Amino acid sequence: MNSAPPPNRLNDFLVRCLVLAVGVTLATKLVPGIQCDDSLTLFVVVMLLSLFNAVLKPVLVIFTLPLILVTMGLGMAIINALLLFFVGRLVPGFVVDGFGSAIWGALVISATNLVASFLRRSRRRPPPAPPPFAPPPVRRGPPPGKDDVIDI
Repeated sequence: MNSAPPPNRLNDFLVRCLVLAVGVTLATKLVPGIQCDDSLTLFVVVMLLSLFNAVLKPVLVIFTLPLILVTMGLGMAIINALLLFFVGRLVPGFVVDGFGSAIWGALVISATNLVASFLRRSRRRPPPAPPPFAPPPVRRGPPPGKDDVIDI
């Protein structure tokens, strides 16, 4: 019997958005060429990136699967950079100067997601161990060896 609580999708979504917001903020601080005017703009960027990651990214991954396989996963950085670059063109107040800045920003955001997922996994508790002296399972039916022979 599984005693783990059911996953809370809203909490998972909020945590992913928060991690994405931290990643975008770090990208604006670390990568020259990426700027964000204010927190409302950051909120719009995070929501739009979340939407693009949910809708556009799977389609792009399917179409670029050979590239992703040949580059051993580096194609995912290009897809993430394209999405970041596209959001920079759509959201006023969020500037991504060029594709090089978008690639570096995507790598910073991916590293932030990697660290956050590692921290979340390490905080999860393992399932509880069974009690040390559990009673043997109850066997139903005749004892072994009594009805094993077929009479003809």
